[in-house]
Amino acid sequence: MNADPVEVSVSALAAAIAEPARTRMLCCLMDGHARTSTELAIVAEVSPSTASVHLARLKQQRLVKVLAQGKHRYYSLDNGRVAALLESLMGLAGNPRDRFVPNTPTRLRAARTCYDHMAGALAVSLHDRLLQLGWLSAGAGEGSYELTRLGERALTGLGIDVDALRAQRRHFAYACVDWSERRPHIGGAIGAALLKIALQRKWVEKDLDSRALGVTRAGRRELQARFGVNAQE
Repeated sequence: MNADPVEVSVSALAAAIAEPARTRMLCCLMDGHARTSTELAIVAEVSPSTASVHLARLKQQRLVKVLAQGKHRYYSLDNGRVAALLESLMGLAGNPRDRFVPNTPTRLRAARTCYDHMAGALAVSLHDRLLQLGWLSAGAGEGSYELTRLGERALTGLGIDVDALRAQRRHFAYACVDWSERRPHIGGAIGAALLKIALQRKWVEKDLDSRALGVTRAGRRELQARFGVNAQE
């Protein structure tokens, strides 16, 4: 039988989705939050080693992507087209999907430090807004970002020396998966510079005994005015 290449690709893609454990993994990732292979093994009700095999198959078919961060590897859907495909299939099947419910303490989930940059819901919202505003664009490496001309002017206007950040021997800007939100915030030199500015201008204040950041009244006003980000106190 002479199979059309497209037919072969469709068959392989369908087979990858059709396996129940892999289907559960994909549906779990539909909420946009990244998860580790251990978490996905629990969702799929398989052993960690079996989960790794399933995830390799899904990655091979470009259904998921993986972001390595230290010793951890976070999996998410490869792109919006995969989500749209799964959404259509789930609509035909008529099955609702579970939502990711974090159990992080409220103050830490709202805003905190992640090494030398901001994390939590505030940082994730800031990440999303910088993309929406066109200040960030995809960089050369996977998960990396570059500043657009608009973004460079905006950050320079905040008092950030962009050239000095580029000269540092570290990542310039990258998508750092937030452990409470399971969506990216901005890591690297840009993320550190934004936190430094926020602290200097007293938009946020550090807790004395935790990594939590409190957003000040001035911070809520400035974050809304400059970035369009609504921050909680």
